Amino acid sequence: MASGRLVKLLVFELLELAAFCVPTLVIMEQFADAYQSSGGTPDKTRYWLVVSCSIAYVSSVTLLIWVPVKVLLYRKRHLYQKIKGWRPVMMMCVILTTLPSFSFSIAVTKVWNFDFLSCKIVQKNINGSTDILPNTLPDLPVSLVLTCLIVVDIIEKLRTYPLRGRQKSNEDRHIHMTSLWQIKTVTLELRQNEENLTPSQPAGSTRLPRLPGATTGGSTPELEGPQEPTFEQGVLRTMSQRDVRSEIFLWSFLLWSDTIEMVRVAGHHDVYKSGWVYPVYIFSFISLLRMILTPQNPLLNSLGIVLQDLPFIFVRLSLIIVLGTITPVLGLCKNVLVTLSYVYFNHLTKFRIFSTFETSF
Repeated sequence: MASGRLVKLLVFELLELAAFCVPTLVIMEQFADAYQSSGGTPDKTRYWLVVSCSIAYVSSVTLLIWVPVKVLLYRKRHLYQKIKGWRPVMMMCVILTTLPSFSFSIAVTKVWNFDFLSCKIVQKNINGSTDILPNTLPDLPVSLVLTCLIVVDIIEKLRTYPLRGRQKSNEDRHIHMTSLWQIKTVTLELRQNEENLTPSQPAGSTRLPRLPGATTGGSTPELEGPQEPTFEQGVLRTMSQRDVRSEIFLWSFLLWSDTIEMVRVAGHHDVYKSGWVYPVYIFSFISLLRMILTPQNPLLNSLGIVLQDLPFIFVRLSLIIVLGTITPVLGLCKNVLVTLSYVYFNHLTKFRIFSTFETSF
């Protein structure tokens, strides 16, 4: 009987292979259908030509790039351990699947003919008549591309965790590290107090160490806030359980919600019928390049500002000015606040005018 580790490996590899191949085939089929409809001919020559090219492309990159890299990473573990800061699997998905999928998503909107007499973008059907483009593009192909990319990201993060048994959450780890920090702080202050005792001090007097969070007249106040509750029994204890493996699914989708919303805007008729579809798709793809980095990479926060929030500010602001509120104003506020807070707390606080430490009570 196959072991659980082997079953886990096979399931993960099959899911990643499906997520690598299916989006390109779906997008290319959508392009083939639009290309066939725009030709005005009843035969399916154009359709099957595009479909066969898509199958050939997926087969080629799978057999020549995906499978050899996967075998190399599995058989040569010492080479895999030398890779720091980036993930080869995510790079293959972003470059070989997401990039062509986004490109053909734009191409789908450009296979429609332009009627110079009425100055409208129209599609010629098989009977030769013309129909105005639909108000919105189908959301399923693009959503499938991003969903498959996020699924691969989740699988790569779950590889280091067991799928069975209870896993300690980050909260347990945080409590443990906080307890160690408090013990270390008290120990250091005890040593300092013993060294600072003078002979003139009364023999019976004892100086108590200042615990973390306590304030004195000449000391800097510690940050204080509401105490976090703890539940030891009953239904509340069951509801308060946390597992880092389930949180991977949550944060993987929340992390890319901004990009998902931006790609959804590209399906609006005022966007894909104009030149705005190009910057929307281009900057959405650029924001996905962060997926190549490892989850704990120190550059991830700064690249999130440079590759996503900062470009999205200009794209969203331009769309709102030119086309109205087809993109939520909340998204623009999020990009602006995240960018300003990152610049202020990481860079401006180093200057003298912003360096004074203060707290609010």
